[in-house]
Amino acid sequence: MALSRIWSAFILIALAVASWKVFFLGDTELFSRMVTGADTGIIDTCKTAISISMGLIGIMALFMGLMSIAEKAGGIRLLSKLIGPFFSRLFPEIPKGHPAMGHMMMNFSANLLGLDNAATPFGIKAMESLQEINPDKTTASNAQIMFLCLHASGLTLIPVSIIAARASLHAQSPTDIFVPCMIATFVATIAAMLIVSWKQKIRILQPVILAWIGVISSLIALLVVYIQSLDLLHVQSFSGMLSNGIILFIFLIIVSGALYKKINIFDAFVEGAKGGFDTAIRIIPFLVGILVAISMLRTSGTFDAVILGMKNLFAMFGADTRFVDGLPTALIKPLSGSGARGMMIDTMTTFGPDSFPGRLSCILQGSSDTTFYVVAVYFGAVNIRNTRYAIPAMLLADLVGVITSIVLAYVFFG
Repeated sequence: MALSRIWSAFILIALAVASWKVFFLGDTELFSRMVTGADTGIIDTCKTAISISMGLIGIMALFMGLMSIAEKAGGIRLLSKLIGPFFSRLFPEIPKGHPAMGHMMMNFSANLLGLDNAATPFGIKAMESLQEINPDKTTASNAQIMFLCLHASGLTLIPVSIIAARASLHAQSPTDIFVPCMIATFVATIAAMLIVSWKQKIRILQPVILAWIGVISSLIALLVVYIQSLDLLHVQSFSGMLSNGIILFIFLIIVSGALYKKINIFDAFVEGAKGGFDTAIRIIPFLVGILVAISMLRTSGTFDAVILGMKNLFAMFGADTRFVDGLPTALIKPLSGSGARGMMIDTMTTFGPDSFPGRLSCILQGSSDTTFYVVAVYFGAVNIRNTRYAIPAMLLADLVGVITSIVLAYVFFG
C-alpha cells in the first residue's frame, strides 16, 4: 500500500466531514480552525513537524555517532551473532551475521526499556542497514516490514509516563494499570509477529523461536512481580535508574570496546553523527505530510463522529458502553502520540482517573505505538514509497491490542 493512498484518503475524509459540518450544520468557523487554529491547525502542525525533526538532530547525531563507533569496533557484529539463532528464523532473508540484526536488537532493547530518545536512532539505523540488502529501494522488503511491525507494537516494560500522569491527577493507585498495560502490549507484539509471519509464510512453531519467547515472557513475568511489590515512589525511582543506567552502560561498553580495538573514537563518532544529521533532515517532508493529514482529521471532527456512531451502535444492542468513552485514545494513538496522551489525560479529567474509562484510556495508551508516525519517520528515512501490507498489518496488531485492553479493563476493573 503506497503512502500516497493513505495520505490522500485522510485528506479526502477530513475535507468531506468538514464540508458537511460547514454547509449543513452551519459551523462557518471550521475551515479557519483547520487552517490557522492554535496547536491543531495545518499551519501550526507544519511548525510542529519541523520542531520534531529539529529536536531529533542532536539525539540522532549522538546515537548514530555511538553506533558508528560500535560498528568499527565490531560490537554490532558480535551482537548480531548472539541473537542470530532467533532473528535468522524471523528474518530469513538477512544474511548470517549481518549488522542489521545488531541494529534491530539495539532498537528493540531501547524500546523495551522506554528509551525513546535512543530507540528512534537505533531503529532508523536498522532500517538503513536493511535497505542495503533490499533489492527494490522504493518498496519495503519482508525484513523491513517484520521489523517495523514489531517495533510499532510498542512493547515497553514500565509505562512510567502513564503512571506519572495518573499520579498527577491524584489516582488512588497510579500503578494499578501496570499489569494490564504489560499484558496488552505483549499480546499486541505477539499478534504483530504472527500476522507478518503468516503473510511471509514463516514457521513460528520452531524450538528456537518458542524458547526465546518463553525466556522473554518469564523475564517480563518476574519484572511484573517485582514492580507489583513496590510503591509509586519506588516504581518511578527504579524505572529512572534502570533507563538511565542502561544508557550509561551502553556508552561505557561501546567506548571501552573501541579503546580495546584501538579505534579512533572521535573520528568514528563524527562520521556517524553526520549521518544522523542528514537523516533527521530527510524525514521532514514525510513527517509534515502525515501530521498535516492527521491534524485535518482531528480538527474536522472525524474522530468525534466515529465515537458517537460507535456509542449509538453498541447502545442499540443493549451492550455496556462504558468502554466507548475510553476509545478516543485508541483511535488517535496510531496517528499521534502527543494527541493520544492528551486524550488520555482529558478522559481521566472528565471521568476521573479511577473511573473505568479513565483506566481503560491508560491501558490503551500503553498497548501500542504511533503507527503512522513510525511509518512516516522510518520509511521516510530510507525513501520507501510502497509500504506493501505493512500499514494494514500494524493496524491489525493495534486492533488486537485494543480488544485485549478492553477485555483486561473489564477483568481487572469490572
